[in-house]
Amino acid sequence: MPVWDDGSWSGLPRLEGDLEAEFCVIGLGGSGLSAIQELLRLGHTVVGLDAGWVAGGAAGRNGGFLLAGLAKFYHQTVLEQGRDLARRLYQATLEQIARMMSETPQAIRQVGSLRIAATAEELDDCQAHLEALQADGFAAEPYEGPEGRGLLIPTDAAFNPLLRCRMLARQALERGARLFEHSPALCISGQEVQTPLGRVRCRQVLVAVDGRLEQLLPELQSRVRTARLQMLATAPVERRFPRPVYRRWGYDYWQQLPDGRIALGGMRDAGGEAEWTTEAEPTQAVQACLEQLLSQQRIEAPITHRWAASVAYTPTGLPIAEEVRPGVWAIGAYSGTGNVVGALLGREVAWVLHGGRMPGAVWLA
Repeated sequence: MPVWDDGSWSGLPRLEGDLEAEFCVIGLGGSGLSAIQELLRLGHTVVGLDAGWVAGGAAGRNGGFLLAGLAKFYHQTVLEQGRDLARRLYQATLEQIARMMSETPQAIRQVGSLRIAATAEELDDCQAHLEALQADGFAAEPYEGPEGRGLLIPTDAAFNPLLRCRMLARQALERGARLFEHSPALCISGQEVQTPLGRVRCRQVLVAVDGRLEQLLPELQSRVRTARLQMLATAPVERRFPRPVYRRWGYDYWQQLPDGRIALGGMRDAGGEAEWTTEAEPTQAVQACLEQLLSQQRIEAPITHRWAASVAYTPTGLPIAEEVRPGVWAIGAYSGTGNVVGALLGREVAWVLHGGRMPGAVWLA
């Protein structure tokens, strides 16, 4: 169980019988719920399905970082995608963070984030990252402090990902969406989704899952690969980390929660090839490395939670956002940083399903 779960969720029913709606959204995580919210705003009827429960996958089991930009750092995105597109993408994610704060303010703290270097080479890369952001007018500053050296991005945020998703689900239910848990999609076409006990007839389908996306839609197997990300959390300790920390090229990350607990994750590289898996259970090898990382940060507190999640990656670091079958759209494979990009893509694809283009759209323009 992730540290984010306070046990207050009462759950949703399984889908039983046949339903009709204009759209069916598969996956009740951050991106799927964002799409549902936008479809409702546009005046459509929506059924949402999840094989588990709301935010039961990576959407409610991640590190709780809201970072602007894509999976690759900004200067890398400029190099690979061009300055104009990189700038527009970064600005769009900044605006998405602001939108998320207005939607679920109780779940989000805009405290900024730190990227900390573990080596001299990484410190040079942090400098390139900083210069690229500043050159395009984005907020960033050099940082040196107890966590180490690197850069501070004040516009980033920390949040409780599970709380946010559950708030979005409640809002969607209040606005008329029909949402169902423990209802896996067994057969998906553009006009129908079948589950073990029911069926949804619809106009179009959106598959909004991250981990195991290539299993649900085998057409994507050559471009999408699922990995396991692991985390742990401790009992409360003295206040030390005012903002989340992203270290060692993003392989290590942690934050201190408002109540003093530490949520720490990463070390996927230490697990090697075994972490390229659809299994989502913590392993002794990686958890031992996380304990060492905890000790390196001089954190001495009992470990209270251990958990893992499945996250999908692409070779380019760019997410999937496309129609993969007639009438079946897919978004996902955020390469470990889907909290903001996934919510943005959920809104953009909702407009495509609506038959238009979202004002200010970047991906699906």
